Amino acid sequence: MKWLLLLCLCVYAVRCQDYDEYDLGDKTDPRKVVDPRGHRPLSRGSETYNPVRNAPPPVSGGSRYRGRPTATPVSSAAQEKDEQPEAGGCTHASEQMGVLCPTGCELKTAMLKQERNVKDEVKKMQKDVDDLSRSSNTIYTYVDGMSSALRERQLVSNENGDLVSQYTDSLESQHSFAKEAIDTVFPSNIRILQGVLEKIRLKIQRVEKAILAQREECKEPCTVSCPIPVVSGKECEDIYRKGGRDSGMYLVQPDSFYQPYKVYCDQTTQKGGWTTIQSRKDGSVDFGRRWDNYRSGFGNIAFDVGKGHCNTPGEYWLGNDRISQLTKQGPTEVLMEMEDWSGNKVHAQYKQFTIQSETSNYVLAINGYSGTAGNVMLDGATALYGENRTMTIHNGMMFSTYDRDNDNWTPGDPSKQCSREDGGGWWYNRCHSANPNGRYYWGGAYTRHYRGTNGA
Repeated sequence: MKWLLLLCLCVYAVRCQDYDEYDLGDKTDPRKVVDPRGHRPLSRGSETYNPVRNAPPPVSGGSRYRGRPTATPVSSAAQEKDEQPEAGGCTHASEQMGVLCPTGCELKTAMLKQERNVKDEVKKMQKDVDDLSRSSNTIYTYVDGMSSALRERQLVSNENGDLVSQYTDSLESQHSFAKEAIDTVFPSNIRILQGVLEKIRLKIQRVEKAILAQREECKEPCTVSCPIPVVSGKECEDIYRKGGRDSGMYLVQPDSFYQPYKVYCDQTTQKGGWTTIQSRKDGSVDFGRRWDNYRSGFGNIAFDVGKGHCNTPGEYWLGNDRISQLTKQGPTEVLMEMEDWSGNKVHAQYKQFTIQSETSNYVLAINGYSGTAGNVMLDGATALYGENRTMTIHNGMMFSTYDRDNDNWTPGDPSKQCSREDGGGWWYNRCHSANPNGRYYWGGAYTRHYRGTNGA
């Protein structure tokens, strides 16, 4: 109903707008005045006018009624009552109708008698009608109440139907979710858990095998092959001052925030107190390592040669993080000792030695040279001159490994890396004058298959 009413209003508005927009002409000229109520203007562009009309029907010449009688003229003087002749009858109810015949009088008398009886019956019937009307009103009120109650119950029923529909939709959604979980999610999770369970079972088997192996090894009391001395300190100089005068493996802890670690302390060379950060003896440890290995350190600190304690250094690199931490404790010196296959020994000592942190890629700062090996760290290779010699200076360089190229040999070109070319991790320039971490050559003999060096 709302849509129909709205449509009618819109049509009415359109019709009104058409009349308002119609050009009514100039009102000052009576010949051009158009009465808008006498026609319907065409809608612009949507209607056409057809002047042809149907012929009107013929007009009949007669009428179904006769002419009306003319009214009797009324005279100004009072009219006298015409006396009706005696006919032996009774007077009619209307004086102008004259007198009735005897039969009419009897009919009148009979009708008057019956009128009295009819009036009583009519009164009785009126009373019955009134009673019936009251009963009808009572019934109507009752039916109206029943209709209202029925409408209320129908409304409640509709609301209950909506609620049942909502519960049904929710139940169907939950059923769909549960069915999907049972058919898809649960089997997938079960397969995943079975895979995890299988991995755990394999790990348990490996642990059981390791436990059995340990039981076999521990049937006899375990002995420490390389006991660590009780004396410890921040570094080897601190240990020497605390009484650790024998060279060997010790525990040091430069910073209390970090765990202690093992180092080899040389307590005999140049009055002792030297912390060994690098040692190579026989090529048993590969120094062609990744950046992470050089950061944390690798190799064997020391081993026992039958004296009951580890007093012989092994091959190892202490680790760039630990070396950097040691140089930040205070003024630090570095001593580099080298020996060739003929037993000739040389050394290079620097009074100032600092390694920056990993944030700056462990930049090297060194100064204050003395010794017999040559100041190649600051001056470069003595066999070169000019720019070529400058390319072999190590001071101020960043540390490089084959997987972290920080040298000055065409940065970004993986085919031109000093570490990959010479097989080690070091403070390469372009490329080096000293390469103690390079490839190890047995007997010192070079071959055409190797281009690197393992010494100054």
